[in-house]
Amino acid sequence: METVIRLEQVSYRREQIEILKNINWTVRKGEHWALLGLNGSGKTTILDLINGYIWPTLGKISVLGELYGSVDVREMRKQIGWVSSSLQERLHSNDKTQNIVISGKHASIGLYEKITEQEVEQARSLMNQLGCSHLFGRSYQTCSQGEKQKILIARALMAAPKILILDEATNGLDFLSRESLLASIQQLAEQPDSPTILYVTHHIEEIMPVFNQTLMIRRGEVFRQGPSTEILMKDTLSSFFETPIQVQRLNNRAWISIP
Repeated sequence: METVIRLEQVSYRREQIEILKNINWTVRKGEHWALLGLNGSGKTTILDLINGYIWPTLGKISVLGELYGSVDVREMRKQIGWVSSSLQERLHSNDKTQNIVISGKHASIGLYEKITEQEVEQARSLMNQLGCSHLFGRSYQTCSQGEKQKILIARALMAAPKILILDEATNGLDFLSRESLLASIQQLAEQPDSPTILYVTHHIEEIMPVFNQTLMIRRGEVFRQGPSTEILMKDTLSSFFETPIQVQRLNNRAWISIP
């Protein structure tokens, strides 16, 4: 299978503190991965490395067949869509939703170029795909938190990335908004032309069936990785969280509780 991302013996230090240690991880075409870990485990640092915002202290990183250090990472970033709650704070809240989406094609905050009819229709199509076409023409600030997240995903897809990173995409959402967003992500991942999706979370129940692989990160190290059906089990999760865990399965999702 074609390799999409490969980290080989990757370590990262900041001010003599080891943030990541000996990370070995390969993502192949056709796989969608959940990155699972508590706050401060190193998940975001891995994302920064994949995007080339920081460089590993040790090890090699290859993305889409290109070895970092021998390629222009600015060009690589054009093939990676990244959705995080922090992006919302940078956007112009009075912009129209479709303009927010279109800005993703130009990797800009705001639009400074003439919009084509083709771009407008592409934005409309993506919004329809994510179940938020009814927001077309509305100002971004009038949307709910869940609606804003769908707009951000459509924005990330506007440039037709080969990799889509969803970094705690449901942060701040209520239960109904979260389930609506997760359903849209599931549908997106099931499309034959879907980008490779990395879904970052610390909530087990958010790992939808389409995320067929899970990477568990604890204190900067790989705790375990592999098929989600094998990873999301009582014994593995109890060991990972270092506390007894009960696991129930509902609609092919794992839901945990502490007995």
